[in-house]
Amino acid sequence: MPRKLPDPLDIEVGRKVRALRLERSLSQERLAEALGLTFQQVQKYEKGANRISAGRLQRIAEILGVPTAAFFAETGSLDAPADKLYEVADAGAALRLLRAYARIPSSSVKRALTTLAEELADEVPVGGA
Repeated sequence: MPRKLPDPLDIEVGRKVRALRLERSLSQERLAEALGLTFQQVQKYEKGANRISAGRLQRIAEILGVPTAAFFAETGSLDAPADKLYEVADAGAALRLLRAYARIPSSSVKRALTTLAEELADEVPVGGA
């Protein structure tokens, strides 16, 4: 029997849980402990493999200090710009980069760094990979 794929909404809610958790520098272990779960269960929630019950989602919202509606914010389609932001924020390296950027006191250095990042992003790697 084929394995059932996660629901796209469950994946989206999980992605938002992860992004908000990372934004608050909270580990999966700490969130799991606060919920009385294992970190593996939190991983499953964040991947959308397991659905989060309404009561548990309310508790996660309280721990993260956001309204429950934050997990269901209207974003149009799954490819909307706000969703792309959650996708980027999902990467730990991206969050570290954003935190470091926020600590740079010079606006001219920030502009130069932004220009550099944009130029690097436009480069096409040799071999197309």
